Amino acid sequence: MMLNNFEFANKEFLWFLILIPFLAIWYFFSRKKENATISFSETKGLKTDLISKLKPVLYIFRLLALTLLIIAFARPRNKEVTTKTKSNKGIDIVMAIDVSASMLAKDLKPNRLEALKKVAIDFVNKRPNDRIGIVVYAGESFTQTPITSDKRIVKSTIKRLKWGLLDGGTAIGMGLGSAVNRLKDSKAKSKVIILLTDGVNNSGSIDPNTATDLAKSFGIKVYTIGLGTNGTAPMPVAKDLRGQLVYRNVPVEIDEKLLQFIANETSGKYFRATNNRKLSQIYDEINKLEKTKIEEFKYTNYEEKFRFYVLLAGFLILFEMLLRFTVYKSFV
Repeated sequence: MMLNNFEFANKEFLWFLILIPFLAIWYFFSRKKENATISFSETKGLKTDLISKLKPVLYIFRLLALTLLIIAFARPRNKEVTTKTKSNKGIDIVMAIDVSASMLAKDLKPNRLEALKKVAIDFVNKRPNDRIGIVVYAGESFTQTPITSDKRIVKSTIKRLKWGLLDGGTAIGMGLGSAVNRLKDSKAKSKVIILLTDGVNNSGSIDPNTATDLAKSFGIKVYTIGLGTNGTAPMPVAKDLRGQLVYRNVPVEIDEKLLQFIANETSGKYFRATNNRKLSQIYDEINKLEKTKIEEFKYTNYEEKFRFYVLLAGFLILFEMLLRFTVYKSFV
């Protein structure tokens, strides 16, 4: 709206507008003293002079001119603010996500994988200035989306994540290794991997310790997340004759020592997510820990409007003087 861009540079002058009503009242009570009065014993035959009745218009013009000058001194103007943001080389982030069968466990609602997808998409929405890539792993690893600044592609990839894309097992070393491979040539100011798993390393051709050394050598920080409740959780153990997954309560096993080691060696941090709320809080904390420096430049253009009020006030004063010294000269 136009009013949102309108302002007075010297607002304090507007207080003088309070005087206008008092001046009008003063004139109303004192104007009779300005004119001489003649008493007639009989008014029959006299006509009321319309011009004399309109004489107060002169004072109205004067008050209007004074009002306009006060507004002009307050400097009305339109303000247009242009904002430009500049971010230095941001953060390149790869999310390495476990998509093994245990990610269908229902200790998180509706299951671990679906709970993660919701939180991960929210995390992506909060990183508008960073590039993000997606690596998935189970018994092997695969780059689902290379590092990109196109958040639409990243979120679409996360939504399509599902179990059964890769061979069974949990190859933490391969998941970490693939994420490192995606970041090793990055020119970003900061390189980060968010490695999430709900199990222990039990397959794959790359040792997690070797992948950790690689991440460290390339200056990549790794945040690790162990996903799963404490105790037991309903996990898929087989399929019935109709092809439906059969769930049983199975002890939750997460190699926390390995995840802590990876995080400590790479100057990252280890988190344990035992429910939906905790998982969301973890991603919020990572979002706060990894901030991209943004510089904001504001350019303000002003369009001064006081000239219009000065010209209009000047016109009213000249018009009032013209009437006073011509039409109303005999009444002064």
